[in-house]
Amino acid sequence: MVSFLSVVHDRLYAWYQTNGRHDLPWRQTDDAYRIYLSEIMLQQTQVKTVLERFYFPFLKRFETLQSVAEAPLDDVLKAWEGLGYYTRAKNLHHTALTCQGVLPKTPEELGGLKGIGKSTAHAICAFAYRQALPILDANVKRVLCRYFALHVKNENVLWQKAWELLDTKRPFEYNQAMMDLGSMVCTSKNPTCNACPMKLTCQGKTYPENYPQNIKKPKIPIKKRFVSVVICEGKLGLIQRKERLLHGLWGFVQTDEKPEGRFLGIVRHTYSHFKLELEVFQPGCCTKTFDGWFDEEEIASLALSTVDKKILRCWRSMMMKSIVSNTD
Repeated sequence: MVSFLSVVHDRLYAWYQTNGRHDLPWRQTDDAYRIYLSEIMLQQTQVKTVLERFYFPFLKRFETLQSVAEAPLDDVLKAWEGLGYYTRAKNLHHTALTCQGVLPKTPEELGGLKGIGKSTAHAICAFAYRQALPILDANVKRVLCRYFALHVKNENVLWQKAWELLDTKRPFEYNQAMMDLGSMVCTSKNPTCNACPMKLTCQGKTYPENYPQNIKKPKIPIKKRFVSVVICEGKLGLIQRKERLLHGLWGFVQTDEKPEGRFLGIVRHTYSHFKLELEVFQPGCCTKTFDGWFDEEEIASLALSTVDKKILRCWRSMMMKSIVSNTD
Protein backbone atom coordinates (compact mmCIF):
# COMPACT_ATOMS: atom_id res chain seq x y z
CA MET A 1 0.00 0.00 0.00
CA VAL A 2 1.38 3.39 -1.00
CA SER A 3 1.60 5.83 1.93
CA PHE A 4 0.39 9.41 1.59
CA LEU A 5 3.94 10.54 2.42
CA SER A 6 5.42 8.72 -0.55
CA VAL A 7 2.79 10.37 -2.76
CA VAL A 8 3.81 13.78 -1.41
CA HIS A 9 7.46 12.96 -2.07
CA ASP A 10 6.73 11.77 -5.63
CA ARG A 11 4.71 14.88 -6.43
CA LEU A 12 7.38 17.14 -4.97
CA TYR A 13 10.10 15.29 -6.88
CA ALA A 14 8.19 15.54 -10.17
CA TRP A 15 7.62 19.27 -9.60
CA TYR A 16 11.31 19.80 -8.90
CA GLN A 17 12.38 17.90 -12.00
CA THR A 18 10.29 20.27 -14.12
CA ASN A 19 10.59 23.55 -12.21
CA GLY A 20 13.70 23.35 -10.05
CA ARG A 21 16.69 25.65 -10.42
CA HIS A 22 19.02 22.91 -11.63
CA ASP A 23 21.40 25.37 -13.28
CA LEU A 24 22.67 26.83 -10.00
CA PRO A 25 26.39 25.99 -9.92
CA TRP A 26 26.38 24.73 -6.33
CA ARG A 27 23.77 22.17 -7.38
CA GLN A 28 26.01 20.83 -10.11
CA THR A 29 28.86 19.76 -7.84
CA ASP A 30 29.50 17.47 -4.90
CA ASP A 31 32.50 19.55 -3.80
CA ALA A 32 31.80 20.22 -0.11
CA TYR A 33 33.78 23.48 -0.12
CA ARG A 34 31.83 24.97 -3.04
CA ILE A 35 28.54 23.95 -1.43
CA TYR A 36 29.65 25.31 1.95
CA LEU A 37 30.70 28.61 0.33
CA SER A 38 27.31 28.98 -1.36
CA GLU A 39 25.50 28.25 1.91
CA ILE A 40 27.51 30.89 3.77
CA MET A 41 27.10 33.52 1.04
CA LEU A 42 23.36 32.88 0.76
CA GLN A 43 22.72 33.29 4.49
CA GLN A 44 22.20 37.05 4.21
CA THR A 45 22.25 37.65 0.45
CA GLN A 46 19.92 36.95 -2.46
CA VAL A 47 20.76 34.20 -4.97
CA LYS A 48 20.93 36.65 -7.88
CA THR A 49 23.50 38.86 -6.12
CA VAL A 50 25.68 35.92 -5.04
CA LEU A 51 25.55 34.32 -8.47
CA GLU A 52 26.21 37.42 -10.56
CA ARG A 53 28.80 39.23 -8.45
CA PHE A 54 30.51 37.15 -5.78
CA TYR A 55 30.49 33.35 -6.03
CA PHE A 56 32.69 32.87 -9.09
CA PRO A 57 35.17 35.70 -8.35
CA PHE A 58 35.70 34.30 -4.86
CA LEU A 59 36.30 30.80 -6.22
CA LYS A 60 38.72 32.18 -8.79
CA ARG A 61 40.76 33.70 -5.97
CA PHE A 62 40.30 30.78 -3.55
CA GLU A 63 39.81 27.54 -5.50
CA THR A 64 39.89 25.32 -2.42
CA LEU A 65 39.26 25.60 1.29
CA GLN A 66 42.97 24.93 1.73
CA SER A 67 43.76 28.09 -0.23
CA VAL A 68 41.49 30.01 2.17
CA ALA A 69 43.41 28.56 5.11
CA GLU A 70 46.74 29.56 3.59
CA ALA A 71 45.70 33.16 2.91
CA PRO A 72 45.86 36.08 5.37
CA LEU A 73 42.49 37.16 6.75
CA ASP A 74 42.91 40.54 5.01
CA ASP A 75 42.96 38.79 1.62
CA VAL A 76 39.79 36.86 2.40
CA LEU A 77 38.04 40.03 3.57
CA LYS A 78 39.14 41.82 0.39
CA ALA A 79 37.61 39.06 -1.75
CA TRP A 80 34.41 39.33 0.33
CA GLU A 81 34.31 43.11 -0.09
CA GLY A 82 30.85 44.41 -0.97
CA LEU A 83 29.02 41.26 0.11
CA GLY A 84 28.56 42.56 3.64
CA TYR A 85 28.10 40.72 6.93
CA TYR A 86 31.85 40.25 7.13
CA THR A 87 31.62 37.93 10.13
CA ARG A 88 30.78 35.26 7.54
CA ALA A 89 34.17 35.76 5.85
CA LYS A 90 35.99 35.71 9.18
CA ASN A 91 34.21 32.50 10.18
CA LEU A 92 35.04 30.97 6.79
CA HIS A 93 38.72 31.74 7.32
CA HIS A 94 38.63 30.45 10.91
CA THR A 95 36.91 27.24 9.80
CA ALA A 96 39.43 26.69 7.01
CA LEU A 97 42.27 26.97 9.52
CA THR A 98 40.52 24.79 12.12
CA CYS A 99 39.82 21.88 9.79
CA GLN A 100 43.09 22.39 7.87
CA GLY A 101 41.32 22.87 4.56
CA VAL A 102 39.26 19.66 4.68
CA LEU A 103 35.63 19.77 5.82
CA PRO A 104 34.44 16.89 8.01
CA LYS A 105 31.63 14.63 6.81
CA THR A 106 29.29 14.48 9.78
CA PRO A 107 26.76 17.14 10.85
CA GLU A 108 28.03 16.92 14.43
CA GLU A 109 31.62 17.75 13.46
CA LEU A 110 30.55 20.42 10.97
CA GLY A 111 28.26 22.01 13.55
CA GLY A 112 31.23 22.45 15.85
CA LEU A 113 32.99 24.74 13.35
CA LYS A 114 32.67 28.50 13.66
CA GLY A 115 29.81 29.97 11.67
CA ILE A 116 28.26 26.62 10.71
CA GLY A 117 24.87 26.12 12.32
CA LYS A 118 22.74 23.01 12.31
CA SER A 119 20.94 23.75 9.05
CA THR A 120 24.16 24.63 7.20
CA ALA A 121 25.81 21.46 8.52
CA HIS A 122 22.85 19.43 7.30
CA ALA A 123 22.92 21.17 3.92
CA ILE A 124 26.59 20.35 3.36
CA CYS A 125 26.04 16.70 4.30
CA ALA A 126 22.84 16.37 2.26
CA PHE A 127 24.18 18.07 -0.87
CA ALA A 128 27.83 16.99 -0.87
CA TYR A 129 27.54 13.56 0.73
CA ARG A 130 23.87 12.75 -0.04
CA GLN A 131 23.10 12.05 3.62
CA ALA A 132 19.42 11.80 4.62
CA LEU A 133 19.17 15.00 6.63
CA PRO A 134 16.59 17.84 6.49
CA ILE A 135 17.51 21.51 6.35
CA LEU A 136 15.77 24.58 7.73
CA ASP A 137 16.43 27.74 5.78
CA ALA A 138 13.91 30.60 5.75
CA ASN A 139 12.02 29.25 2.71
CA VAL A 140 11.75 25.74 4.11
CA LYS A 141 10.51 27.07 7.45
CA ARG A 142 7.71 28.92 5.68
CA VAL A 143 6.69 25.81 3.69
CA LEU A 144 6.64 23.69 6.85
CA CYS A 145 4.63 26.27 8.79
CA ARG A 146 1.96 26.32 6.10
CA TYR A 147 1.97 22.60 5.40
CA PHE A 148 1.47 21.76 9.07
CA ALA A 149 -0.56 24.94 9.87
CA LEU A 150 1.94 26.21 12.43
CA HIS A 151 1.23 29.77 13.58
CA VAL A 152 4.61 30.25 15.24
CA LYS A 153 8.10 29.43 13.94
CA ASN A 154 9.29 27.33 16.87
CA GLU A 155 12.72 25.84 16.04
CA ASN A 156 12.22 22.61 17.96
CA VAL A 157 8.83 21.97 16.41
CA LEU A 158 10.09 22.84 12.94
CA TRP A 159 12.99 20.39 13.22
CA GLN A 160 10.55 17.71 14.34
CA LYS A 161 8.30 18.38 11.34
CA ALA A 162 11.31 18.59 8.99
CA TRP A 163 12.36 15.08 10.02
CA GLU A 164 8.77 13.89 9.72
CA LEU A 165 8.41 15.08 6.13
CA LEU A 166 11.94 14.21 4.90
CA ASP A 167 12.34 12.04 1.81
CA THR A 168 15.15 9.75 3.02
CA LYS A 169 15.57 8.11 -0.39
CA ARG A 170 16.18 11.39 -2.26
CA PRO A 171 17.50 13.89 0.32
CA PHE A 172 19.33 16.02 -2.26
CA GLU A 173 16.32 16.51 -4.51
CA TYR A 174 13.91 16.82 -1.58
CA ASN A 175 15.81 19.62 0.16
CA GLN A 176 16.47 21.51 -3.06
CA ALA A 177 12.79 21.17 -3.99
CA MET A 178 11.64 22.47 -0.59
CA MET A 179 13.88 25.53 -0.95
CA ASP A 180 12.67 26.21 -4.49
CA LEU A 181 9.05 25.68 -3.47
CA GLY A 182 9.40 28.34 -0.78
CA SER A 183 11.20 30.70 -3.14
CA MET A 184 8.96 30.27 -6.18
CA VAL A 185 5.51 29.06 -5.04
CA CYS A 186 5.03 29.22 -1.27
CA THR A 187 6.21 32.81 -1.14
CA SER A 188 5.78 35.09 1.86
CA LYS A 189 3.33 37.25 -0.08
CA ASN A 190 0.78 36.06 -2.67
CA PRO A 191 1.66 32.33 -2.67
CA THR A 192 0.39 30.38 -5.71
CA CYS A 193 -1.16 27.46 -3.85
CA ASN A 194 -2.83 26.05 -6.97
CA ALA A 195 0.62 25.39 -8.46
CA CYS A 196 1.93 23.65 -5.34
CA PRO A 197 2.64 19.91 -5.60
CA MET A 198 1.82 19.54 -1.88
CA LYS A 199 -1.57 21.26 -2.01
CA LEU A 200 -3.66 18.10 -1.53
CA THR A 201 -2.32 17.48 1.97
CA CYS A 202 -1.32 21.04 2.97
CA GLN A 203 -3.17 22.02 6.16
CA GLY A 204 -2.67 25.74 5.67
CA LYS A 205 -3.67 26.17 2.03
CA THR A 206 -7.02 27.85 2.81
CA TYR A 207 -5.43 30.77 4.65
CA PRO A 208 -1.69 30.54 3.87
CA GLU A 209 -1.09 34.12 5.01
CA ASN A 210 -1.87 32.98 8.58
CA TYR A 211 1.13 30.67 8.70
CA PRO A 212 3.35 31.74 10.22
CA GLN A 213 1.98 34.82 11.90
CA ASN A 214 4.14 37.79 11.05
CA ILE A 215 5.58 39.81 13.90
CA LYS A 216 5.44 43.53 13.15
CA LYS A 217 8.94 44.80 12.71
CA PRO A 218 9.92 47.84 14.73
CA LYS A 219 10.85 51.01 12.90
CA ILE A 220 14.50 51.00 11.91
CA PRO A 221 16.39 53.55 14.04
CA ILE A 222 18.72 56.15 12.53
CA LYS A 223 22.16 56.56 14.07
CA LYS A 224 23.91 59.85 13.42
CA ARG A 225 27.69 60.05 13.74
CA PHE A 226 30.66 62.00 12.41
CA VAL A 227 33.62 60.98 10.26
CA SER A 228 37.10 62.43 10.09
CA VAL A 229 39.00 62.12 6.81
CA VAL A 230 42.56 63.01 7.79
CA ILE A 231 45.22 63.51 5.14
CA CYS A 232 48.95 64.02 5.75
CA GLU A 233 51.61 64.24 3.07
CA GLY A 234 49.23 62.89 0.47
CA LYS A 235 48.15 59.88 2.53
CA LEU A 236 44.91 59.15 4.34
CA GLY A 237 44.83 57.96 7.94
CA LEU A 238 42.85 54.74 8.45
CA ILE A 239 42.10 52.43 11.35
CA GLN A 240 41.54 48.68 11.26
CA ARG A 241 38.21 48.03 12.90
CA LYS A 242 37.84 45.85 15.97
CA GLU A 243 34.08 46.05 16.54
CA ARG A 244 32.05 42.93 15.75
CA LEU A 245 30.17 44.22 12.71
CA LEU A 246 33.17 45.23 10.59
CA HIS A 247 36.02 43.53 12.43
CA GLY A 248 39.22 43.37 10.38
CA LEU A 249 38.17 45.92 7.76
CA TRP A 250 39.97 49.22 7.20
CA GLY A 251 38.11 52.51 7.42
CA PHE A 252 37.87 56.11 8.52
CA VAL A 253 37.47 57.28 12.10
CA GLN A 254 33.88 57.63 13.30
CA THR A 255 32.96 59.57 16.44
CA ASP A 256 29.88 60.73 18.32
CA GLU A 257 31.30 64.23 18.69
CA LYS A 258 31.45 66.70 15.83
CA PRO A 259 35.08 67.34 14.81
CA GLU A 260 36.55 70.69 13.83
CA GLY A 261 37.33 71.12 10.18
CA ARG A 262 35.96 71.41 6.69
CA PHE A 263 32.53 69.86 6.07
CA LEU A 264 32.63 67.50 3.06
CA GLY A 265 29.12 66.09 2.92
CA ILE A 266 26.74 63.50 4.30
CA VAL A 267 26.98 59.74 3.75
CA ARG A 268 24.03 57.43 4.39
CA HIS A 269 24.02 53.66 4.65
CA THR A 270 21.39 51.10 5.64
CA TYR A 271 22.19 48.00 7.67
CA SER A 272 19.72 45.27 8.55
CA HIS A 273 18.82 46.72 11.96
CA PHE A 274 19.58 50.43 11.65
CA LYS A 275 20.34 53.28 9.29
CA LEU A 276 23.58 55.20 9.56
CA GLU A 277 23.90 58.90 8.74
CA LEU A 278 27.44 60.29 8.75
CA GLU A 279 28.57 63.90 8.49
CA VAL A 280 32.00 63.85 6.89
CA PHE A 281 34.70 66.36 7.87
CA GLN A 282 38.32 66.95 6.97
CA PRO A 283 40.06 68.27 10.12
CA GLY A 284 42.94 70.69 9.81
CA CYS A 285 44.88 68.59 12.30
CA CYS A 286 44.23 65.46 14.30
CA THR A 287 45.77 63.85 17.36
CA LYS A 288 44.13 60.49 16.64
CA THR A 289 46.50 57.55 16.34
CA PHE A 290 45.93 55.69 13.09
CA ASP A 291 46.76 52.08 12.24
CA GLY A 292 48.13 53.07 8.85
CA TRP A 293 48.62 55.83 6.27
CA PHE A 294 47.78 55.03 2.66
CA ASP A 295 47.56 56.74 -0.70
CA GLU A 296 44.61 55.99 -2.96
CA GLU A 297 46.42 53.25 -4.87
CA GLU A 298 47.29 51.49 -1.64
CA ILE A 299 43.74 51.87 -0.34
CA ALA A 300 42.46 50.06 -3.42
CA SER A 301 44.21 46.90 -2.20
CA LEU A 302 42.67 47.08 1.29
CA ALA A 303 39.36 45.58 2.40
CA LEU A 304 36.96 48.46 3.04
CA SER A 305 33.31 48.31 3.98
CA THR A 306 30.70 49.76 1.64
CA VAL A 307 30.12 52.72 3.94
CA ASP A 308 33.84 53.56 4.00
CA LYS A 309 33.91 53.42 0.21
CA LYS A 310 31.07 55.93 0.20
CA ILE A 311 33.09 58.17 2.53
CA LEU A 312 36.10 57.88 0.20
CA ARG A 313 33.94 58.86 -2.78
CA CYS A 314 32.58 61.81 -0.82
CA TRP A 315 36.12 63.01 -0.10
CA ARG A 316 37.21 62.52 -3.73
CA SER A 317 34.20 64.45 -4.97
CA MET A 318 35.04 67.43 -2.78
CA MET A 319 38.71 67.30 -3.81
CA MET A 320 37.72 67.37 -7.48
CA LYS A 321 35.42 70.33 -6.87
CA SER A 322 38.26 72.15 -5.14
CA ILE A 323 40.60 71.50 -8.07
CA VAL A 324 38.02 72.73 -10.57
CA SER A 325 37.30 75.80 -8.44
CA ASN A 326 40.99 76.69 -8.17
CA THR A 327 41.53 76.40 -11.91
CA ASP A 328 38.60 78.70 -12.80
